[in-house]
Amino acid sequence: MLSFICLLILLVPHALFTSTHVAVIYPQDQVLRIGSTLMATCTLSPELGLHANKLYWTMNGMRLSSSTYDMVSPDTLSVTLHHLNGSQQKSGDNLVCHGADGLVLGGSCLYVGMPPEKPVNLTCWSRNAKDLSCKWSPGGPGETHIRTKYTLKYKLRWYSREKECDTYSSGKQRYSCHIPRNLALFTPYEIWVEATNELGSATSDITTLDILDVVTTDPPANVQVGRVGDLEDQLTVRWASPPELRDILFQAKYQIRYRLEDSTEWKVVDDVGNQTSCRLAGLQPGTVYFVQVRCNPVGIYGSRKAGIWSNWSHPTAASTPTPSERLQSGSCESKPSEHNSTLRRELKQFFGWVRKHAYGCSGMSIKLYDQWRVWLQKSHRTRNQILHDDNS
Repeated sequence: MLSFICLLILLVPHALFTSTHVAVIYPQDQVLRIGSTLMATCTLSPELGLHANKLYWTMNGMRLSSSTYDMVSPDTLSVTLHHLNGSQQKSGDNLVCHGADGLVLGGSCLYVGMPPEKPVNLTCWSRNAKDLSCKWSPGGPGETHIRTKYTLKYKLRWYSREKECDTYSSGKQRYSCHIPRNLALFTPYEIWVEATNELGSATSDITTLDILDVVTTDPPANVQVGRVGDLEDQLTVRWASPPELRDILFQAKYQIRYRLEDSTEWKVVDDVGNQTSCRLAGLQPGTVYFVQVRCNPVGIYGSRKAGIWSNWSHPTAASTPTPSERLQSGSCESKPSEHNSTLRRELKQFFGWVRKHAYGCSGMSIKLYDQWRVWLQKSHRTRNQILHDDNS
């Protein structure tokens, strides 16, 4: 804990510390429960030549009411604080004794809080069947107002020797710890969290688990969503297996969910199995869909239990074709001469487009033809829009 002497070094002139004594504050650096009462005294050094009735007290820079003071002796002034609230500063609340001119004569830190409650919501997972990460929540509604230490402990169920996790996270993820190696498979572990501070301690319930039962992964990578030709009600989804599962024996099962652009309701496809592609059917034409994929490793090293579902991948958007995007040939079949004329014209356009966009024979493919068709459809739409604007 931070000592109040750090604050005094900043506030009190150096010359004042050359004296053997300035003032003595008692008690020093107290740890108290919320709601407690504290009486502190400030005893002056005779060399100062001051009288206690000239002193006053502050808490965190705020002057305390004189009604809380008591003149114990000509050189000692006390203050009594009732129903203390939890400390609002990590370094403790600053209780300071001042001279009449505001000079800091002495001080103490107060740490006011509660004993820790039993940690809850202990959950663990493994990324590769070789490590283990766990997280938990404090038992009470928020912090205890004083520094509380959390220790994750674990041991093999049928062995008595316990170990401590030593790689704790900080910031928003500080109630978590990572065990990177040296874990046993096919043997259950007992895991728990101990919380301790200067007012007491508490222990979470024990969680028993097998590493193979808590394997999870990152979401599937490289999720791609595309059209299925001109089919207006379908989209195809493809993805790559999560990299964590490439080093272990497994079968993975996947889930897909999708929603309309202007909707918050997801529809889930459960029967994807271990495939890395899927076709969505029964969709609305000319509509943007958002798609996500997640993975659950199963059958790791022969285990019959499923692992833990990964998070969903980042949403990927794609739109189904609209009826107007089809090549518009009218409601009647063209005459053969008209059809041949149209085909020759389109072939001439296609080979002219190829000369601009393809390099060598390797560029000639169905994919290249598909790209040209997309370009041609865009050209038709642009031309139709210009004609529509001119007529309006």
